[in-house]
Amino acid sequence: MRAPSQRLPGSAGFSLVELAIVLLVVTLMLSSLLYTLSAQTEQRNFEDTRRRLEQARELVLAFAIVNGRLPCPATAASAGVEDPVGGGNCTTPYGGWLPARTIGFQTTDAHGFAIDAWTNRIRYAVSATVPINSDAPRICRPLVNPAPPPNFLPPIAPHFTDRNNMKLQGIDCQPSDLIVCRSATGITATACGGTANQIMTQNLIVAIVLSTGKNGAIGAGGIDEAANLNGDQVFVFHVPAPGGAANGEFDDQFTWITVGELYGKLIAGGVLP
Repeated sequence: MRAPSQRLPGSAGFSLVELAIVLLVVTLMLSSLLYTLSAQTEQRNFEDTRRRLEQARELVLAFAIVNGRLPCPATAASAGVEDPVGGGNCTTPYGGWLPARTIGFQTTDAHGFAIDAWTNRIRYAVSATVPINSDAPRICRPLVNPAPPPNFLPPIAPHFTDRNNMKLQGIDCQPSDLIVCRSATGITATACGGTANQIMTQNLIVAIVLSTGKNGAIGAGGIDEAANLNGDQVFVFHVPAPGGAANGEFDDQFTWITVGELYGKLIAGGVLP
């Protein structure tokens, strides 16, 4: 009968316990590496999307200099073209998409819509109203037969998406609709629910370019993200928040154009005096 084999002193080999420890260490190292790569990918997508939003913003301003007006948003049926073509009364001023084909934005999906780094369509909103019937300096000047203040006749609308109206009314008109809030708590369809909740007031912003982030249009059921997708003039912006935050997950990214910047570009370009 053969004697059972025994490990000789100094011979090579691992016990089961030693193998288990090695496998555990390798698993932990791989997990750490995968987490690092995932975090780097998310950061890269975030920065890439930020660059795309800034590029879109510059293209919107370039369009305004060339055409003397802001473009209208694209709609679901317009394949990345502003709706209506030629501007005027926009079909969907607050709930549409960036008109990629109209402004020359190159990174699009198969249907012609601008996309962010997560392939979600980039959204775009434009001011559709201006203040009326007031003698405040920010109000549009009356065009014909002005009545004594504060009963000026209402200005021709729309203003910012109509080349002729922009030329006629000049830089007297200010926006009175788009507003950015810190939180969706207490907001209405037209206001932030108090000045403490405002980031940008209703007479400052003429256009907003928005990415819905990694979670896209689905989000996590949070009211802050939902406020950016309901098609009204009120938007919410703050730093990213996880799913367990008070108002739900938030990873939307923003950029906007102020009325002063728009008029400054048009004056510098010789479009408006």
